[in-house]
Amino acid sequence: MKSTVVKRSIVIEGHKTSISIEDIFWNSLKEIARDRAMTLSKLVASIDASRVAGSNLSSAIRVYVLDRFRAQVHTLLGRHEEAATAQIPVSGTAGSLGKPAQV
Repeated sequence: MKSTVVKRSIVIEGHKTSISIEDIFWNSLKEIARDRAMTLSKLVASIDASRVAGSNLSSAIRVYVLDRFRAQVHTLLGRHEEAATAQIPVSGTAGSLGKPAQV
């Protein structure tokens, strides 16, 4: 599997920033934004606002995408208690980490 990191530009809360992230995470992030009926910029802003101070935004996005899909798998497998501990925003709003995922 090819895993190339690509530098991408995005506007967050009115300022342009760049992130370096693999295609698989970028495409998954766009899919999540579409499923939540929100813009990619708003979703990234939510992740940005919710991450630990000083942590890397690209890493926070990777963790968010992984947590989102893990929660979906746990829900599909009937492991609701594990899905309920996923560290992802409930509705894409800032500051909602640690609440159960709505999948």
